Amino acid sequence: MADYSESLISSLVKKVKEYPRFSKEEIDRFCWMAVHEYKHGVLPSEYDIREIDENLYLQLLQEFKLNIE
Repeated sequence: MADYSESLISSLVKKVKEYPRFSKEEIDRFCWMAVHEYKHGVLPSEYDIREIDENLYLQLLQEFKLNIE
């Protein structure tokens, strides 16, 4: 798995927490949205099937699960 900079992960964690209707119960979805927005420059549409960087997604998800408040 590729390592991403701490600053990138931190900025994505912040972005996830600032999404409207952020919910810890749906952390998988919100992390996916943040990585999608990072890669494609826009939030995903309802049926968006564009690929994301799975390694970045997994690292972001792991960071959230380790540090969930």
